Amino acid sequence: MRGKKILVLIIALALLLACIVALRLRRGKPIGPSVSETSRIIGGPAFEVQVEMPAFNSGRAPWEIPGVILGYDHGPRFDQASPGAQVGKIAADHIELSADGGWDILIETDGEGRLIQGTYVAFPVKLGGRPLKFNCRPADLTVGYLHTTARTGSDELEGSFQLEVAICKNAASGKTAAWPYQPLKVRGKFARLKNQGQR
Repeated sequence: MRGKKILVLIIALALLLACIVALRLRRGKPIGPSVSETSRIIGGPAFEVQVEMPAFNSGRAPWEIPGVILGYDHGPRFDQASPGAQVGKIAADHIELSADGGWDILIETDGEGRLIQGTYVAFPVKLGGRPLKFNCRPADLTVGYLHTTARTGSDELEGSFQLEVAICKNAASGKTAAWPYQPLKVRGKFARLKNQGQR
């Protein structure tokens, strides 16, 4: 009897390990068409922003964890098709994106791709099943980047950004939150955003 319990425990741990490995292999792979392909299909600007929340120690409800491990729940995200999606001021060192529901992204750099003080990410999230909105800033401006390139013969920009946010305020109360428990990665890609020049 004891041998059967140990065998069941070993099989359960092996399945859990296989799910975690599968999640690691899937992370970073595109879920759908690339933003460049999307912009070509729709004939205009395209972008996507993803806040990556870890399966554990992120404030997720326990019933949400299997979806993360299996790769179905990647965390809050929005793109050009989200309700109220808007592209704000765009330059080689400045990207503004927003959407309904509490999304507001401002990425600013020093002209060499390094993040500067004005950078922030505001996003909606459910913690323990409760809908909340947070305004977050990077804890370390040296961790992250904004890369932009101009399309040949055009004033449109394409590129990507990445940063880690760790200092968050509850948008409703304005109080600094005791969340996230560890920095959250925020990744973005964009194509055919109109360059409006230097600020």
